[in-house]
Amino acid sequence: MPQFFADTAWFIPCYPLVGMVLSIAWFPSMIRRTGPRPAGYVNAITTFFALIHGLLALPAVLHQPAQYLYLPWLQVAGLDLTLPVEVSALTIGAAILVTGLNLIAQIYAIGYLEMDWGWARFYALLALFEAGMCALVLSNSLFFSYMVLEILTLGTYLLIGVWFNQSLVVTGARDAFLTKRVGDLFLLMGVLAIYPLAGTWDYNELAEWAQTANLDPTLATWVGLALMAGPMGKCAQFPLHLWLDEAMEGPIPSTILRNSVVVATGAWVLVKLEPVLALSPVVMNTTMVIGALTAIGGTLIAIAQIDIKRSLSYLVSAYMGIVFIAVGSQQTEAALLIVFTHALAMATLVASSGSIILNCITQDLTQLGGLWSRRPITGLSFVVGAIGLAALPPLGSFWAMLKLADGLWQIRPWLVGLLLVINGLVAFSVTRTFGRIFAGNPQQMTERSPEPLWAIILPMAVLAGFTLHVPMILQHFNLLPAWADLNKDVALLLTWSSLFGFSIGGVIYIGNYVSKPIQLPWKPLQDLFAYDFYTPKLYRSSVVGSVDVISRITDWVDRYFVDGIVNLIGLSSIFGGETLKYSNSGQSQFYVLTIAIGVIFLAVLMSWSFLTHL
Repeated sequence: MPQFFADTAWFIPCYPLVGMVLSIAWFPSMIRRTGPRPAGYVNAITTFFALIHGLLALPAVLHQPAQYLYLPWLQVAGLDLTLPVEVSALTIGAAILVTGLNLIAQIYAIGYLEMDWGWARFYALLALFEAGMCALVLSNSLFFSYMVLEILTLGTYLLIGVWFNQSLVVTGARDAFLTKRVGDLFLLMGVLAIYPLAGTWDYNELAEWAQTANLDPTLATWVGLALMAGPMGKCAQFPLHLWLDEAMEGPIPSTILRNSVVVATGAWVLVKLEPVLALSPVVMNTTMVIGALTAIGGTLIAIAQIDIKRSLSYLVSAYMGIVFIAVGSQQTEAALLIVFTHALAMATLVASSGSIILNCITQDLTQLGGLWSRRPITGLSFVVGAIGLAALPPLGSFWAMLKLADGLWQIRPWLVGLLLVINGLVAFSVTRTFGRIFAGNPQQMTERSPEPLWAIILPMAVLAGFTLHVPMILQHFNLLPAWADLNKDVALLLTWSSLFGFSIGGVIYIGNYVSKPIQLPWKPLQDLFAYDFYTPKLYRSSVVGSVDVISRITDWVDRYFVDGIVNLIGLSSIFGGETLKYSNSGQSQFYVLTIAIGVIFLAVLMSWSFLTHL
């Protein structure tokens, strides 16, 4: 029976697609009697079936070599577009993570969007995301991965803009879409450039080709940079990180999915392409530099934010930056482990924050405080997510960061120091957010703030439970190092960096030893962090501004030049027709005279050059 489910693993993305199609029936313009709520229940059921399918298929592929299924699509003119599906413990595990988190987000949305009439549209878009991500992890083709990433980009735009009657939401969706399009455009160039060189888009065949490929270093660099640009945009890496900040205008249930696994789609493709990127040392070094800049910058910006969602979103960019460091240093196993542990911890943090935002009607940290006694379940869930995100033993992120730092200890020790700084800043940032929400005295917005509905508490508690049990999951799959092989020096350094960050954050934001708000001695530096290194202004004056100018020029050319020529031809035809209409007398001698005059005119015109020489 498990083998049957493994052989039909390609059907996992089809479950949410069925739910998405069925959701259309409950759009407000179609079925009014029941309202849109059944769309949420239908999608939750189809997602549950997808999760069960993955769980039943996992035993058949566990500790077994990968199986490959080939689904023919198009063969024409020597181009074979057959969809290769990889069925392995890694891909099925990733599909289980996606469907599990999406199911939790859907249940969470039942409580969070209880009175929202956009249920059907929202759940349909969540199903689209789920189907796309499951298809991405199962696909073993770069070409089809690019197609799926394009669908996810469109889905991001639509999901951010669910509340399209708000101007900030529309602007955020537009800016996020345009920012991701920059990386997508370069990725398309790389996808098209790699095929003539390797003759394939299959990831396994690309890896085999890369082992013996003899490319010109300049060509390998340009192709590698183009291929890296796509994941760079998807993972919200500097300078393409703006879209994740703008995406915070969307509903919290979608943020749970976006901040945990949607951003990891780029990391997945990056890991798959690592053998090709390794053909150029310049590309690998660039990957590490971009990851390092984003990780340091993201944590510093997160510390300066007063919006709950944005303070967490920049930490997402920071952790994806750590993934870029791992791939750039060819530590792909550590990269995948970081993606997994980060997904659960960040989902827990976002769900806990959403619980606060829903009841307090604000996400401004300066208006919150004193909620520990009023919101114990939410507070405990936030604590679990915080310690699960930082490298504090024995939780999951500690083992993921330890694996990466251990691999870098001998080859690039300076990167280990950078990881310690990043980890300490992450611990400080989450402690700051916790202190501003739960410590101190109650504020006007937190005087009355009970725990919300069960549909929000249950998913939040389940996520916290899974975050606590990550070490047991890793041990079950033999992913934890043996005690004898443990690099105790690196483990001790990671532990101390976490404790240092938590302690400093606790002293400043939980204790009453420092007056608040905290101000840096040099205000321009504080503004630099608070305003995201002024990246939004840079984008509005470059990417968004250039698109706006080009659009206006195109509109003017189309309106006055193209339409002008067409209108001129039309008016000439009308004028000529109206003129000829009054010259139709029905007398043949008049027609003969007209023809004769025309012939004489043409003859004079054609012989004009001869006549001028007489």
